[in-house]
Order: sequence, then structure tokens, then C-alpha cells
Amino acid sequence: MALISGLGTALSGMKVAQTQLDIIGRNIANVDTVGYTRKQAQQKSVVLAGSSMGVTIGDVTRSVNQGLLKSFLSSNSLTGQLNAQNEYLSKTEILLGTPEGDNSISANVANLQAAFNSFASDVTSASGRYNLLNPAQTVTSHLNSISQEIQKLRGDADLNITSSVAEINDLLDEIHELNENIVKYKVLKYDGVADLEDKRDTALRNLSEKIDISYFTRDTGEIVIQTTGGITLLDRDPHKLTHSAVTQTSATSTYAGGAIGGIMVDGVDITNQLRQGELKGLVEIRDVTLPSLQSQLDELAGVLKDSINQIHNQGTAYPQTPSEMTGTRDIINPDNQNIRISNGDVRFTIFDQNGKQVSTTTLLGDLHFPDAGASITDMTTTINNWLRDPNGANLPQAECKIDQDGHLYIETGDSSYTISIMDEASSTPGGEQKDVTIEYDVNGDGNYDRTFSGFSNFFGMNDFFVSNRNENIYDSKVISKNVNLGLRDIVTIGFSSSNSDTPLGSINIYPNDSVQDIVNKINNDPNLNQQLRASLVPNGSGYVLRIEDTTGSQLEIYENVAPGGTSSGVLEKLGMAPSNAGMAATIGVREELQAQPNLICGGSPEFNAASGEYQLNPAMNNIANAMGKVFDQTLNFNQSGTISETQTTLANYAATFVGNIASQTSNAESTLAYQQQLTNSISLKEAQVSGVDMDEELAQMIVFQQTYAACAQAFTASKEILDLLLNMVN
Repeated sequence: MALISGLGTALSGMKVAQTQLDIIGRNIANVDTVGYTRKQAQQKSVVLAGSSMGVTIGDVTRSVNQGLLKSFLSSNSLTGQLNAQNEYLSKTEILLGTPEGDNSISANVANLQAAFNSFASDVTSASGRYNLLNPAQTVTSHLNSISQEIQKLRGDADLNITSSVAEINDLLDEIHELNENIVKYKVLKYDGVADLEDKRDTALRNLSEKIDISYFTRDTGEIVIQTTGGITLLDRDPHKLTHSAVTQTSATSTYAGGAIGGIMVDGVDITNQLRQGELKGLVEIRDVTLPSLQSQLDELAGVLKDSINQIHNQGTAYPQTPSEMTGTRDIINPDNQNIRISNGDVRFTIFDQNGKQVSTTTLLGDLHFPDAGASITDMTTTINNWLRDPNGANLPQAECKIDQDGHLYIETGDSSYTISIMDEASSTPGGEQKDVTIEYDVNGDGNYDRTFSGFSNFFGMNDFFVSNRNENIYDSKVISKNVNLGLRDIVTIGFSSSNSDTPLGSINIYPNDSVQDIVNKINNDPNLNQQLRASLVPNGSGYVLRIEDTTGSQLEIYENVAPGGTSSGVLEKLGMAPSNAGMAATIGVREELQAQPNLICGGSPEFNAASGEYQLNPAMNNIANAMGKVFDQTLNFNQSGTISETQTTLANYAATFVGNIASQTSNAESTLAYQQQLTNSISLKEAQVSGVDMDEELAQMIVFQQTYAACAQAFTASKEILDLLLNMVN
């Protein structure tokens, strides 16, 4: 019995040694195979009826440190995120150029300043006006093109999100299939389970690059995968991600506003729950980084437009003075929208072709427009009556009205006569030229909701720069979600639209309401949500409260105050005003000026004290000088993206955001390089634990070769003794 037991023990030892040698051979053969981990076979004694019957092979295990693997997955996710961000920042830097570059925005702004200064030095030259148009159009075209390219990059990022989602789903399917085979082969005691687990770990590594993940392993051997935020991606079955890319984006297209689709899992939007990975990087590029740059471009375009228009609207073109003027501001309901004029008066002057005064009047002093304010219709009627009155301008064909597009329109009715609009500090002829204050009662409730400077500037009668975008969006300043509005009582905010004769509706804001509550009230109101959409759009370190008329119609927002009541100032605290979003994409030189450069204003009417009349002089250059000086002035810029609210020049502001992108790109490159080094370091540590060491494998090979030889000798000796005993018996 002992001899038979010895034979069995020796034979089992030979088999185990052969298996170990086979595993060592597999390890050596896969020394350079990516994702392969060193395999080890566990040995265990065979005991039968209390007696040892040799040795057998247990489970084949992998040399894997789960802690290191999970550290790698986390580091790899961050690497994937930074890599995606760095790719797009590099593209953006190329798009913007450098602050000192000849074709940068700041350089083009500087060229425009030089053109205005040159024009001011010789306003009588027709070529001076033509030479002004070219750099002006260069600036606006550059803003247009950069804005367009930014939106292309956003669209590209959104397409890459869709591609990344598809890759994630493929990896989840692969891991799911491996899970099933691992469970099945474990039950069957298949020695290839460890190789399947290697393949699964490789898929996990690839998955972590795309999205932040965590996992745990069940007793059956299958793994359950979640995002680090707790969203299940794989449990028994894959939970697929979905995302529909948009065909195109614009400055007003936001994920927060619903114009860009989210990343969904089982009907739940997980976009804002992503923490790391390529998906997170692409979402930040699409929704934060590029929109922040876009808002800075829009802010530059808006300040450029407003500051030049403010001055240009004070001027009058000569010798080609206009016989008709059309404003750019959309008036929704002139019968119910009131204006109040203060801090001066508005002068209308009719000139003949020689620049000699024919007639002049003031809106408040001569025409008795009420100091307390009146409707825009009342104002146009007052001006119209003066134009046609034989004792006034005596132009029977003249007209002042709000045209079918909602713009203030004034014409003399005779091309021999031209009209000038100029604000003065008083109603007395020859007074200091100074913009009046225009207060605007949006809804005709007697409370003036917004304040502007300059009559012509308010209506946009002589704008230099224009934008064809509708004022259908209101934005707040950059605020926190939890900003304290400082309300003591309930405040009612109303909404009107140019496509409706009646107000759209209103909401009540309570003292403890947050900005998010305002968003929810608008979006949940059955009367408002048919046309309005509210959202909190990420901008720099905070958010912008955005309220949009989704029909594209002009929107007006105002506070409803009872007669004799006092405004809470909540709209002012929020900084709610028509948005500059999309300004960079749409700004341009007014078409009338492009077609007729002589309509560009060099100066304003001069008062001749001797004659007591106003006159036009071809050499007038006060307006041209003032427009040139705008570029040297420190102007107010609202917080946009990474640039805080500041006072600086146009060129410096342009150089700032160009420089910021260059700095962000440089920092991104450095951070990515460091993170890649860290990820590689963890991978190296993993390799030291799980990788195949040739010296160790060769040493083990010698051991098991000797073990095999020793067991073979024992087997041979036992067999020889057994054969001898059998021969003796026979």
C-alpha cells in the first residue's frame, strides 16, 4: 500500500511540476504582452482518509495589487480629462494668436484707433472716410470669424462626446461579456480565468480614460462598475450612455439652457455629475472654456459698439447730410412704452444743402414734450407736427413715426433738406452739447425701468456699428447660485415680447428665493414657459441668470410696481440687461455707411452766436476726435469668463483674453505632462508587482525542473521496487 501511495505521490508531484513549468512558459512567452499579469498556480496537498495522497494544483492566480489598479484608474481618468482640454486649448491659442501678433484682435483694434485719429486730422477728405471703413470692417470681420471658429470647436467637442459615448458603450459590452465568461469558467474550473481577468482589467483601464469609474468584485468573480458619483454603468447588464450631438452651436446655445443635449444613463442626465475622464474634459471645453472665451469676445464687441456709437450718435454727417434717419432700437409697443427726458434737451435742426439752418426746435423747451414723460407715440406725434407745421419746419411731406420694424423713422420728405439731432445741456440755443438722460418705462406703468444716455443713441439713429441679432435674451451679471437678493417684500417681475400685444405674464419673487428658484418659477409657469426659458449658465467662477424669448422676439423685463410705490431694485441688483451674447458674431459696420462713407460723422452742428443760428462746416472734427480718444479711455467691462469686472482700454482688454488663453494653454500642457508622469509612475509600480520578471521566472523554472526530476526518480524507484516484488511473487 505504501509503494502504491508513493507512486501516486510521485506522479502527482510530476504533474504539478509540469503544470508549474507550463505556467512559467506562458509567463515568459507573454513578457512583452500589454495587459498580461504574472500567473501563479497555488499548490495544495491531497488528503484521503487521513493519509496524504500527494499534491495538486489549486486556482491559477494573478499577481495584481488592486489598490494600485484603482489608483491607476483614477489617475488615468484625470489624464484623459486634461488631454482633451489641452487639445482644444492648443487649437484655441492658434486661433487667437498672440497679443503682440500683427493679426491679433488687439493689433486690429490698435489699427482702428489709428484710422480714427487719421480721419480726425482731415475730415474733409473722402478718402479719410474710406480709409476708416477698412480697419473697422477688419475688426468686425475678425470678431465674426473668431466667434464662428469658437462655435465650430464647440460643435467638434460635442461630436467627440458622442464618439466617446459610443466607445464607452463598446467597452461596457466587452466587460459585460468577459464578466459572463469569467463567472462560467470559474464554475467549470477553467484555468484561463486569469487571462480573461487580464483582458477585463485592460478594458477597465481604457474605460477609465473616458469616464471616471469605481468598481467592486462579487464572489462570483464579476465586477460592478459605477461612476465615482454613484451612477451604475454595469451591473449584470450594461447601462448604456446616450448623447445626441447638435448640428451646430451659437453663442447663445448652452447645455444649461437646453439647446445642447446632455449625457444620459437610464433617462438620468449625468452631465454635471462627471468628475474626470475625457467626457468631463470635453464637456468643460464645450460648456465652460469656449463659452467663457466667447463671452469675452462678446463683451469686447459690445463695449466697442456702444462706446463708438455713443459718440457717433452725437454727430451729423456733412456735406452729405441725411434727409432721412432710421433707428436700430426695437420698440415693442410705442403706445404703452414711455420715455422721460432730463438733464438737458433734444434739438432737431433742419439744414439746406449748403449747411445753413432752415429751422430748429427743442423737444422739451419749444415743443413742450412733458417733463414727466409720455409715450413714444406721443413723442413721434409731437415731432411730426413740428416737421409739417408751416410755423415750424414747414415740410409737409416730412414724417416721424415708428416704422413696421419697430424703429424710429424720421424723414424730411425733400432731399434738399436734411435733419440733425443733437442733445444740449439746456433748451437755449448754443448751449453745451451734452447727452440727455433717457428713462425708459418698458410697460407703461409709470415706473421707469431702464436708463440710457443720449436721445439719438437710445434710438440708434446714427449708429456706426450695428448687430443684426435680436434682443431676445437678458443676462444678469456673474453671480452665485446662492446670491442674497436682499428682498424684504414680495417683488413681481413682468415680461413682454414684441410678438404679443399683451404682457406674457409675471412671477413673484419672495425674500428667501434663490436665483435657482427664479429659474424654476419661469420654467414651470404654464403661461411663460411656452415662450420663455430661464437657465443658469456657467461663466467664470459663477453663473449668469439668462432669460430667453425662444421665439426670437425682442424681450423686455421689468418690475411691476404699484402706482406711487417704490422699486425694489432687484433687476439692478441682478444686473439684468439685454445680453451681449452673440455680439461678436454679428457686429458689423452699418450698411448705410459702407454704401455711403460720406455719412460717417466727423463733427456736429456749430452755433454762430452772431447770427443766432446753427451751421454745418465740412471741417468739423470734434466727433472724429472724440471717437479716436475712446481707444485711450479706460472703459467699463463686465465680468466675463476668467476676466473679472475691470476698467481698461479696448486694446488692453483684447490683449488680456488672448494672453489668458496662452497662459491657460501653457498651464494645461504643464499639468498634463505632470499627470502623465504620475500615471506612468503608477503603471510602473503595477508592472513591478504584476509584470513578468525573467530572472524570477528562470529561477522558478530551475526549481520546478528539479522538482520534476526528483519526483520522476522517486516514481522510478518505487516502480522498480514494485516490479521486483511482483516478480518475486510470480
